[in-house]
Amino acid sequence: MSSNNSISEEHRSLLLKLAKQSIQNGLQTGKPLPVNVEDYPHELQHKRAAFVTLEINGQLRGCIGTLEAQRPLILDVVKNAFSAAFNDPRFPPLKEFEFEKLHYHISVLHPAEPMHFHSESDLVGQMRPGIDGLILEDGYHRGTFLPSVWESLPDPHDFWIHLKHKAGLPPNYWSDTLQVLRYTTESFP
Repeated sequence: MSSNNSISEEHRSLLLKLAKQSIQNGLQTGKPLPVNVEDYPHELQHKRAAFVTLEINGQLRGCIGTLEAQRPLILDVVKNAFSAAFNDPRFPPLKEFEFEKLHYHISVLHPAEPMHFHSESDLVGQMRPGIDGLILEDGYHRGTFLPSVWESLPDPHDFWIHLKHKAGLPPNYWSDTLQVLRYTTESFP
């Protein structure tokens, strides 16, 4: 793996193929694709966090991922693809007729780093549209937006308000215990 953690085109294709196979296996058996991590390239055996996003006709159909590296990337992608198709609480489980319509998008996360800010406007001013994914945490409230969400919410203030809503907080919420972490992703295709 290179110093910037870039994933080769060959490995990107493999991960996309395995995401599709995992969903296909889910339709047939009700379980994610079984994988033996050692059968895959060493670069894909490293612990990495990833999100798998599914779309049909440009509309979200499921998105599940992990925010912290807990298992080999190959396993994270296979399990998250299955979960995006069958366990995203926002959607009913994927049906057979939808399978061929799916478009797959994988985002591999680089480790999150805490942001330091003095106020809400300071925080919003530090956001990098199109680059940053954010994790908001305060007590039992937690939410994240991948960098790809900037495409639909390009204004940093709107991005922040919607992230608070996703975390179950009101739009005007602010607290001294609020924590925000920033991360970047490598997304494909």
